[in-house]
Amino acid sequence: MPNKYIAIEGVIGVGKTTLARLLQPHFNATVLLEVFEENPFLADFYQDRERHAFQTQIFFLLSRYHQQHQAVPEALRRGTLVTDYTFAKDELFAWLNLKDDELAMYGRVHAALGEKIPKPDLIVYLDAEHDVTMRRIMLRDRPYERNMDPAYIQEVAAAYKAWLSNLEDTHVLTIDTTHLDFLANKADLDYVINLIEETLARNSLPVDKTAQSQLALLQEGHLNAYQQFHRQLDSSKQFDPDPFFNYILLTEEMGEIASELVNVWRTIERLKGDGRTTPEARQEALNQHRPSLRGELADLLAYTLKLANYAGIDLEAAYQEKMKQNISREWPKNI
Repeated sequence: MPNKYIAIEGVIGVGKTTLARLLQPHFNATVLLEVFEENPFLADFYQDRERHAFQTQIFFLLSRYHQQHQAVPEALRRGTLVTDYTFAKDELFAWLNLKDDELAMYGRVHAALGEKIPKPDLIVYLDAEHDVTMRRIMLRDRPYERNMDPAYIQEVAAAYKAWLSNLEDTHVLTIDTTHLDFLANKADLDYVINLIEETLARNSLPVDKTAQSQLALLQEGHLNAYQQFHRQLDSSKQFDPDPFFNYILLTEEMGEIASELVNVWRTIERLKGDGRTTPEARQEALNQHRPSLRGELADLLAYTLKLANYAGIDLEAAYQEKMKQNISREWPKNI
C-alpha cells in the first residue's frame, strides 16, 4: 500500500490517541499527536467558554499549524502517517465557540494556513454514545476536564457529524466504539484495522475534471498558466481575495525563507569550524537545507501569483516588460 495519511477524529475522550498509538506498529507509521496541555487558556475556557474562546482557538490554530506544516509532509515522505487530529477540524470548534468579528477573523486565518497542510487520505471518526463518552472522560481524570459541561460534549458531537457529512475531498470512515475496547481486546483492534484497510483499498480518490484541468495548467509551464491555476484553485476553495491580507501572508513566507537561510548560515559556520573551506561548507549546507528552502520558495511564488491575480496584473507580461527595460539599463558596478 502506498504511503497514506490516516487521521483519527472524534469528541474528547473517545479514544483517538489510544487508537493512533495502536495503529502505529501495524502500519509501520509515524504518529503525530495533538498537544493539549500546552494551551494556557484551556482550563479557563472550560470554566468560561465565551470569555476565553478566542484566545483558546487562536492558540490551538497556530500550535496545530506549526506542528503540521513541516511534520506532515516529512512523515509522508518516510511512509504512512497516523494522527489523532486533523488541522481542518479546528474550524469546527470555532463555529461552536466564536461569534461575529472574532469568527470572521479566525476563518480568514484558518483558510490561509490550511492551504499549506496536506489533507488526510482517510478520516476515521470514532463515535460513541454520550454516556459512554462522559464515563471515559471521567476515567482519564484530566484536571481541566473535571468540570466539563456534558451539554458541550453533545454540541461537539453534533458539530462533528455535520462537518464530516459535508466533506467533499476526504473519505470518512465512522466506527461506533460504544461497545469496543481496542486497548484491552485484540479482536476489537483487529476489527478496526480491517475496516481501515478495506476503506483505504476501496476508496482511492479519483482525480476529478477540475483537478485534471488545474494539473494541465501547471504542466504548461508559464506564468499565465500558473496564474490561471491559482484563479481556479482560489475560486473553488473560496480563499480570501483581499490583497492586503495576502500580502501579509506573502511577508510571512519571506520570514520563513529568512529563517531557513539563517539555518544555512549556521550550518556553514559549523562546517567551517570542522575544517571545511568556505565554498565546501556553503555547498554542503545548501545541499542539506535545499528541500525545505525549495518548499518555502515555492510558497513565496504561489503568494506572489495570487497577489498579482487579486490586483489584476498579468505577471508574465509585467515581468517581460521589466526585463526588457533592464537589458539596456546601466547597473552599478557592485551588482
